[in-house]
Amino acid sequence: MTDPVWAQAKFPIGQIVRHRVYDFRGVVFDVDPEFANTEEWYEAIPEEVRPAKEQPFYHLLAVNADGPYIAYVSEQNLLTDETAEPVAHPSVDDLFDGIKDGCYILRPEHAH
Repeated sequence: MTDPVWAQAKFPIGQIVRHRVYDFRGVVFDVDPEFANTEEWYEAIPEEVRPAKEQPFYHLLAVNADGPYIAYVSEQNLLTDETAEPVAHPSVDDLFDGIKDGCYILRPEHAH
């Protein structure tokens, strides 16, 4: 039996992260063991900053200056957010039940 993807990923479900290059933060709500989006989405990323597909990719409830959205980000482009500030995304309360030690707690009904 193999480890679940979140056991192999650097950032667990509920972790607050920020993008290494772009100015946004978010909370991880799902993880793909490697790239699992469309080829069109992947090709839209400028080649000089396009990440490798063979790494975990994270689904984030993200927020930037324009407001909340869903982001899909490679592990190489994420850093742990050290601010300990909550993520002001309207879906956070649907999936998570508060924050403990800088990490959101997944509601039991959403646990795998």
